[in-house]
Amino acid sequence: MSQRQLIHGFHAIVSRLRHHPESIQVIYLDETRKDRRAKDLLKSAEDKGVRVVMADGARVEEMARGKSQGVVALADPIQLAKDLDSVLEDLTEPALLLVLDGVTDPHNLGACLRSADAFGVHAVIAPKDRAAGLSAVAIKAASGAADSVPYLTVTNLARTLRELKERDILIVGTDDEAPGAVTDADFSGPAALVLGAEGSGMRRLTREHCDLLVRIPMFGQVESLNVSVSAGVCLYEARRQRSVAG
Repeated sequence: MSQRQLIHGFHAIVSRLRHHPESIQVIYLDETRKDRRAKDLLKSAEDKGVRVVMADGARVEEMARGKSQGVVALADPIQLAKDLDSVLEDLTEPALLLVLDGVTDPHNLGACLRSADAFGVHAVIAPKDRAAGLSAVAIKAASGAADSVPYLTVTNLARTLRELKERDILIVGTDDEAPGAVTDADFSGPAALVLGAEGSGMRRLTREHCDLLVRIPMFGQVESLNVSVSAGVCLYEARRQRSVAG
């Protein structure tokens, strides 16, 4: 059996209750919480048949290392898709994928998952090494998106990009020094957007596997955007193009 995980924060737990209630073993709720959010969570848990234990607030905070919002759940990990094949074979529209190379901050990962969910990304792909995993911090930052967007980790990212190219999926990498803007890329067909960690960017081998490099035009004083903000901007452009084409 997979090792159980802690989920903390109302958004993350309510989302898990909504999408995968069978995975939750128990919810610990701060016994002093009498507000609407706590009452709604209790009602949802009751409707789904999930046990809730009213617990000492300090104990709940200790379980979540001080980031619980007063609620923690013990749950089995869920897997939305086993591999890329299972994602792509059921699509009814051109694939839209987000590839993260070297994103190690769980808050950034969670925020990227939120952007991916908002703009209909079919899967987020990242290397197993030197990348953030779906920890409790990442799941909380995702605010429910971790339960709706498959997060696939691969042993060899360069090989995965080659496999995507063999499937006629356009690989679009982001680079602050790229000559073309993100609006110059054609996202109307199958596409994978590749972003590297803020500061270091994509690794050399990852960059070499991109069909096209684009940048986000900047008009202010800052030189770069947070990776999750960059993902949101680029994915919005991809969906805008598809809306126009459709």
